[in-house]
Amino acid sequence: MAKVAKNPVTRSGVEITPEIADALADEGERGYDLSDAKREFVGRPSLSGKGTSPRLSFRASPDLYNAAKERARIEGRSLSDLAREALARYVGS
Repeated sequence: MAKVAKNPVTRSGVEITPEIADALADEGERGYDLSDAKREFVGRPSLSGKGTSPRLSFRASPDLYNAAKERARIEGRSLSDLAREALARYVGS
């Protein structure tokens, strides 16, 4: 049977004892100075530099999907990259 820790453990393996939990709670209750905090953006980077890139989603037949997936594999690219290039060529940009 697996060993169960009495206290929670962080990803790095530090056991959160009641004393550590109390210290963290006290720190949180005192508040934090966020004047120097920097916003962290999550997710993939924008394709055009600033801001976010719009996301497209559409359905394809199994044959088209499989052919595109195989072409992307042969070219060593992602399916998304292949689809972006195909759409850009189609609309002329």
